[in-house]
Amino acid sequence: MSDTPPIAVVGTGTGVGKTVVTAGLTSWFRESGVDARAIKPAQTGFPPDDDAGFVAEACEDTEAATCLTYLEPPLAPRVAAERTDESLEYDALLEGCRRELERTPVSIVEGIGGLRVPLAGEHEVLDLIADLSAVAVVVTRSGLGTLNHTALTVDALERRGVDVHGIVCNEYEGASVAERTNPSELERMTGRPVETVPPLPSDDPRELAAGVRDALSDGFCERLTEN
Repeated sequence: MSDTPPIAVVGTGTGVGKTVVTAGLTSWFRESGVDARAIKPAQTGFPPDDDAGFVAEACEDTEAATCLTYLEPPLAPRVAAERTDESLEYDALLEGCRRELERTPVSIVEGIGGLRVPLAGEHEVLDLIADLSAVAVVVTRSGLGTLNHTALTVDALERRGVDVHGIVCNEYEGASVAERTNPSELERMTGRPVETVPPLPSDDPRELAAGVRDALSDGFCERLTEN
């Protein structure tokens, strides 16, 4: 495995922007001359959902992202596999991720929903992140309610020995007092740096990834490979 630990982009729930942040980080590294690749352990809701395809399109390179398994129902992977009578084994997913990690100097593993989402058998997404010895970037919403969800997510990761590199508040507008104060409160509560990404007025994966790259500080990205 690479000397650089995998970077796990995890969310406080579904639809918080993990894929866009994954695309932004992957393209940032690749444009900086680093051979980075995104790994999606399991994709549900396929089609139309295809997070690895989104990242590949954002980076304009089919080699920029891969997905280990696709499931049609838009459900947690374990539930989706059970309903379609498909085999989905945790050990196979873990070994598949490790094989992909061997191929790339910097790997970015995108989670599925939140940390407690059932992945395969009795294992959850959190188990995979911990077993891969990844460092985590937590993606969360910016508005009211995010303090609790984000702090609990960080706590869950830290209890499993996962280093939390930082937090990204997605679609940050600063339109309310709660939103304007959330970044500093999250830093106080978790002791982790917080970055913000504004709403991005585009559906083009390349433009969305570029928007994330522009919003995240170079230091935040560079430090991801210093662990």
